[in-house]
Amino acid sequence: MYSSFLIKYAEIAIKGKNRYLFEDALVSNIKHKLKHVDGKFTVRKETGRVYVDANGEYDYDEAVDALQKVFGIAGICPVILTEDEGFDKLCETVIKHVDATYKDKNFTFKVNARRARKNYPLNSMEINAKVGEKLLEAFPEMKVDVHKPEVLINIEVRKKINIYSVEIPGAKGMPLGTAGRGMLLLSGGIDSPVAGYMVSKRGVEIDATYFHAPPYTSERAKQKVVDLAKKMARYTGPINLHVVNFTDIQLYIYEKCPHEQLTIIMRRYMMKIAEHFARQNDCLGLITGESIGQVASQTMQSLYATNAVCTMPVYRPLIAFDKQDIIKVAEKIDTYETSILPYEDCCTIFVAKHPVTKPDLKFIEKSEINLQEKIDDLLKTAVDTTEVIRVEAEEI
Repeated sequence: MYSSFLIKYAEIAIKGKNRYLFEDALVSNIKHKLKHVDGKFTVRKETGRVYVDANGEYDYDEAVDALQKVFGIAGICPVILTEDEGFDKLCETVIKHVDATYKDKNFTFKVNARRARKNYPLNSMEINAKVGEKLLEAFPEMKVDVHKPEVLINIEVRKKINIYSVEIPGAKGMPLGTAGRGMLLLSGGIDSPVAGYMVSKRGVEIDATYFHAPPYTSERAKQKVVDLAKKMARYTGPINLHVVNFTDIQLYIYEKCPHEQLTIIMRRYMMKIAEHFARQNDCLGLITGESIGQVASQTMQSLYATNAVCTMPVYRPLIAFDKQDIIKVAEKIDTYETSILPYEDCCTIFVAKHPVTKPDLKFIEKSEINLQEKIDDLLKTAVDTTEVIRVEAEEI
């Protein structure tokens, strides 16, 4: 059982004078995530490094799983931290580490030493050679390969000596909360949860808006979206989910507008409502799961017509993804199986039989004149009756 983890980051290292802000955000996010893990932890940073120290017994697998969901972490290294008690003691510790970590010693290896503390009596090359020699004496079945080793044994000489040979992949990206807040248009489909995850990976905190259409969509459809938000929140942090009753607006559009334009016009009013809540929540943009050409409402012309009602930026992280690419990420973040449950959202219920694929904005705006009598009152009612659900992470 390791008592510490060395946390590696990538992009944060190139942030110059603002680097400490990103490091502090990463430390804060790690502390928050580990609150849900069985055990007590201390999170600290040294020059270019972040450490997680366990204070007593803890659940190793649970701790690793939690750390893998923290954006900004490139690698998680279970590490032995030892005092400098002489070179012989260092070799003894490395041998014990290899013996305990690898039952089968039939592998190639390389010792990779870094001497951050320059007063250590041996330089990096000397440490590599002498520790490697001791390992070969202890485990003759091991072989040295300095080019493509199967196991890289790292020794970093710092205040304490760091010894580790396993690096567990992290979520990468930037620490959550370092890039503002965005409003995600969250449906029950595959795409929008993935879009929210990908934007959060760049440090953006997420709120969400879901359009509900009772009785045409069931409470199960709503619960499906809540369940998706819970799965997303494991990565994005808590989400304020705005559940908008969209039925009356959809029926009014259905009654007054050409049916081939239904999807585009409904989408435009969804964007208007989402933008209202985005401003209310100090968001800096809208986020959607649209991908060019995937459906009729996602052609270039359709996206242009939809964007025309927005004054805020619209971020579309999946814009050039193939469907299979999106599914791969959905499976990775465990939203796919929930997304394909057979509870339809309001977009699929009111879809036109022959939707326009290349809408002309002038004709769309002309059709919307037919809505002038009631649409403002319907929008106000939809906003005023919106239910806001605070969605916390579904911990595994």
